[in-house]
Amino acid sequence: MSYRIFTDNGSNLTPEMYEQYGIEVLSLKFTIDGKEYVSYKKGTTIDLQMFYEKMRNKEPITTSLVNADEFATAFEAALANGEDVLYIGLSSGISGTYQASTIAKSMLADKYPDRKIITVDSLAASIGEGMLVYDAAKLKAEGKTIDEVAAWVEENKLRLNHWFTVDDLFFLMRGGRVSRASATFGEMLSVKPVMHVDDNGKLIVKGKVMGRKKSLSTIANKFEEMGADKNQTVFITHGDCIEEAEKVKAQLNVIGVEDVRIIILDPSIGAHSGPGTMAVFFYADKR
Repeated sequence: MSYRIFTDNGSNLTPEMYEQYGIEVLSLKFTIDGKEYVSYKKGTTIDLQMFYEKMRNKEPITTSLVNADEFATAFEAALANGEDVLYIGLSSGISGTYQASTIAKSMLADKYPDRKIITVDSLAASIGEGMLVYDAAKLKAEGKTIDEVAAWVEENKLRLNHWFTVDDLFFLMRGGRVSRASATFGEMLSVKPVMHVDDNGKLIVKGKVMGRKKSLSTIANKFEEMGADKNQTVFITHGDCIEEAEKVKAQLNVIGVEDVRIIILDPSIGAHSGPGTMAVFFYADKR
């Protein structure tokens, strides 16, 4: 039975990766200076230099989820064409986007009783979500059924590691991730958090280190610490700090990882973590 794979742009894949396997993308939005922007739109590019410059100036930026009506419209285009739907979405521990997809599913179930709609909470974000989406699309291309692909994602999603740090605690403070006092003293003492996404799909602080250089080496070393397979593709995302991302890549290369890919952080995630965010994503036995 024919089916389409859907995701949201919280998955942070490149346009070429979405295009390669015909992945359908629904976009979150962000607002700056009272103007709303679509974070991802096929065939267009976002002015990320403008986005990160405004963030460095501490200008207010808000984001909004994909709503149920948008999901229903996108899903129905496939269902009306005789295709089933598999949606792999941004962690419910971070955004309400996944919940909106389940509402859309219930809206369409009676109208298309012979079609299948499967929604999967990735419990992941950024390339953590994106790696699951991309691997699911590859399985589809190999001929796996919608049920087989959905089962694979469910079985493997808690193997997907996200290790990251930020350069400026202001943005985590503004989003309620750290207190104002912690952000103030952290900046005074140059304390940097080491964070990851837990099994509930929530952002948590796993440790603190002194200085930017130490924080970057710590997240790179997590790959070896977790006993991850070196024969895999490892992804790095960065908040407009490509030179430092290249240094993290070089450190992973020294560890023995040959295939390391770097992608700039999408606005839907970058708006909450800020310029200087650095993250490493890989599969291991557990998170």
